[in-house]
Amino acid sequence: MSAVSSHALTLLAAALLCACASTTPPPLAATAPALPAQWSARGGPGPLSIAPGWWRSLGSAELDALVQAAQAQSLDVAAAAARLRQAEATARQAGAARLPAVNATADASRQARFSGGSSTEGTAANRYAAGLAASYELDFWGRQRAGHDSALASLRASRFDRDTVGLTLTAAVAEAWLRLVGGRERLAIAGLNLHSAERVLALVESRARAGAATPLELAQQRGLVAAQRQAIEALRQQVQDQHTALAVLLGQASAPAVQADSLVALQPPAVGAGLPADLLVRRPDVARAEAQLAAAHADVQAARAALLPRITLSAGLGVGGDRPGRAFDHPLYSLAAGLTAPIFGGGRLAAGAEIAQARRDELLAQYQAAIIAAVGDAERALQAVAGTGAQTAAQAQVLEQAQQAYALAQVRYRAGADTLLTLLDAQRTLYAGQDHAAQLRQARLVAAVALYKALGGGWEAPGPAPGLATMERP
Repeated sequence: MSAVSSHALTLLAAALLCACASTTPPPLAATAPALPAQWSARGGPGPLSIAPGWWRSLGSAELDALVQAAQAQSLDVAAAAARLRQAEATARQAGAARLPAVNATADASRQARFSGGSSTEGTAANRYAAGLAASYELDFWGRQRAGHDSALASLRASRFDRDTVGLTLTAAVAEAWLRLVGGRERLAIAGLNLHSAERVLALVESRARAGAATPLELAQQRGLVAAQRQAIEALRQQVQDQHTALAVLLGQASAPAVQADSLVALQPPAVGAGLPADLLVRRPDVARAEAQLAAAHADVQAARAALLPRITLSAGLGVGGDRPGRAFDHPLYSLAAGLTAPIFGGGRLAAGAEIAQARRDELLAQYQAAIIAAVGDAERALQAVAGTGAQTAAQAQVLEQAQQAYALAQVRYRAGADTLLTLLDAQRTLYAGQDHAAQLRQARLVAAVALYKALGGGWEAPGPAPGLATMERP
């Protein structure tokens, strides 16, 4: 056996070993980061069972209508749907590469010799031909199969991305609406507070004209009135900003009609948080990261297989003649098999394999980060729900005492035991307590929305998990 033959056999054996390595998946091991056994925030976890239309549990028909309008009109949702259609077409394209390619050809030609600028009819000839050509690449090393698997995993990632956009949009609409309506409620309370401060100012001005109040008292009360007016303008700007944000979320230039002006009738529903591990299958962004990791793993297999020889089978059937009627008199067929092996490409294919491996490592880190971020989101939302609930209970006591103080001040004022200034001061304290209670009511509802979003918003994977969540880093 010659040295060249020995060298060729050595290369072939190496190729076979590489092929086996490329088609064998890496050993399985847990890649998800260690998750806590239960939530550290206060409150019982309860079973994780959230309805897809979770925003309806807040009890507002207007919010329900706005969410449905946003889902139908949002430009972000439309863009996510377009990306999904692209992924579907890409998956079909990748699947088509695994099938034979068949092409039809037809040709008509005329040849003649020129002599002195004119053709010579005796040397002219016509030619008509038609044929079918088919080619098929044997996917011996699994390159095309891996490419198809990558496209299917990317398709799943696009579906999960669309669901993530929908969940984010719904939560954003609910939060903007709550802040808008809560701001209106606070504006009404601030208006009453300003009216009370203006009455006090009128009383102080009257006393100052009579010499019973000092210029310092008058300046202090005027400053208080000015501060109240500034606070109202700041609140009004916040309400307008939330109205504009709501319009953007709905995909329209003009602000939508919002009739609600108070959140008193809304009660934050109790939400069972389940266990931290539930987030792995209840959040679309985690499922998207897992699908992207699966696509990257398939890309690594395809890049490794690209280093190996390709075997192509081809077949052809052709007919031809000098007249159309005689074109089918002598059909011809051909069968061929070819092998193409990369020898030297300046390291392009090897670099492609390294890029694919590095990309998989990157997406593995992103997958783990997505899980940690999901647990952090849920922890913060649970803490916000528990914290605002405790503050609301304490503020209820503050408000109750302020109401009693105001009622007593009214009685004493009618009896002549206290001045109007004392009564108005008690009224201002009551308004301040009402404003704080309105802020806490809004914060508690916003925290409930954040918790719904952090727990997946009732989303469930449409099918079994992609299956590479336990892939080990090579």
